[in-house]
Amino acid sequence: MAYQRRKSSVTHVGNIEIGGNNPIRIQSMGTVDTNDTEGCVAQAKRIIDAGGELVRFTTQGTREAENMKNISARLKEDGYQTPLVADVHFTAHVADVAAQYCEKVRINPGNYVDPGRVFKHLEYTDEEYAAELKKIEAKLVPFLNICKEHHTAIRIGVNHGSLSDRIMSRYGDTPEGIVESCMEFLRICKREAFNDIVISIKASNTVVMVTTVRLLVKTMDKEDMHYPLHLGVTEAGEGEDGRIKSAVGIGALLTEGIGDTIRVSLSEEPEYEIPVARKLVDLIPECTLLREEAEKSIKDDTITLHIDESDWETLQLKAAMAVGALLIDRKASKLEITLKSGSKLSTLNSQLSTLSDAILQAARIKFTKTEYISCPGCGRTLYNIQETIARIKAATSHLVGLKIGIMGCIVNGPGEMADADYGYVGAGRGKISLYKQKVCVEKNIPEEEAVEKLLELINKDLG
Repeated sequence: MAYQRRKSSVTHVGNIEIGGNNPIRIQSMGTVDTNDTEGCVAQAKRIIDAGGELVRFTTQGTREAENMKNISARLKEDGYQTPLVADVHFTAHVADVAAQYCEKVRINPGNYVDPGRVFKHLEYTDEEYAAELKKIEAKLVPFLNICKEHHTAIRIGVNHGSLSDRIMSRYGDTPEGIVESCMEFLRICKREAFNDIVISIKASNTVVMVTTVRLLVKTMDKEDMHYPLHLGVTEAGEGEDGRIKSAVGIGALLTEGIGDTIRVSLSEEPEYEIPVARKLVDLIPECTLLREEAEKSIKDDTITLHIDESDWETLQLKAAMAVGALLIDRKASKLEITLKSGSKLSTLNSQLSTLSDAILQAARIKFTKTEYISCPGCGRTLYNIQETIARIKAATSHLVGLKIGIMGCIVNGPGEMADADYGYVGAGRGKISLYKQKVCVEKNIPEEEAVEKLLELINKDLG
């Protein structure tokens, strides 16, 4: 099975092109307050110097959107021409402003026009539902016109964790609903002859992410749409777990020829994401062949992966990437990894079983440790996410199979809580809300008390 990349149209983003025969682009997102020009410029430089080809910043409001002009100007003064992307949620007008200053604007169909998700079931007649789509068109078309005027690309970025109640009520929490949330916007773009589009569909659950992106590709093909795709496993976490989870989800699609730009979302400094993403792209040809060999090896519900590499992190990524699709498709539920004779990593043979377990957990097959669904942070993050993750991990790492969501803000927080047993979500500056699955059980807890309160909640339920 030779690697063959899906043919897509080309999207122009500033001085780079995405899709077509262009290289797979690598990107990351800043974590600094977007009003902090100096901090954003410094962080963007670190991302770019590490190899990032696009840099995204959150724009919560008009003030942040307007400051993207200053950030862009400062970077260009210092010789950095890398395109900047504004990330918009909840306020469509902010996208209109950002489009004047950034090379690309990301909008989220789940909250661009629809109100924030509260998990309320809504009933619509077909006429009422059509009227809701007209509301999208009324906001989106003027935005597209601004983008045309300023030669600004857009990313239609759907997140599983922030689907609207309208979509959820009609389609349920399904890949079909996620895809339709995207297609509603794409159909308007197509009617308006706006083509500088990149699409992303992200989830913290690798099975949902891969299944949905595949469905999106089929749906777009049926409607003669061939826009480039951005791939990512959102809230992947940090450390080796975040890397393995990303490699399973992103790698499954890359080895199928799907993907024109990627981001590895780690709860770490954003520049650390870039080398990991680069490795995933560089490993595509080899992992495509390994995937085929691994599929042929399946016997008694077990994949046997015979592999080698010169360093441990690359071996982890290669193994996860090679078998990700096979596990997600449930072609086997067991994994045995062996090193080739004479491997430089033979001293790590004892860790191969642990690596197999981590890959199986990333593919949602077998849980052998606590699962952390943690966001990478951005300018919206309302607390020190890296320190908080460390404290929560130290207190809960013995709870095998428990899923804990650690979210910097409410954009995906409540939605991703549906896939977690418990959630820790930034609710305001210095304030935390706690969730049991998707239900908020304690609001606006002082940050200094929140980890202890989370542990009390968990321990109470565990008896």
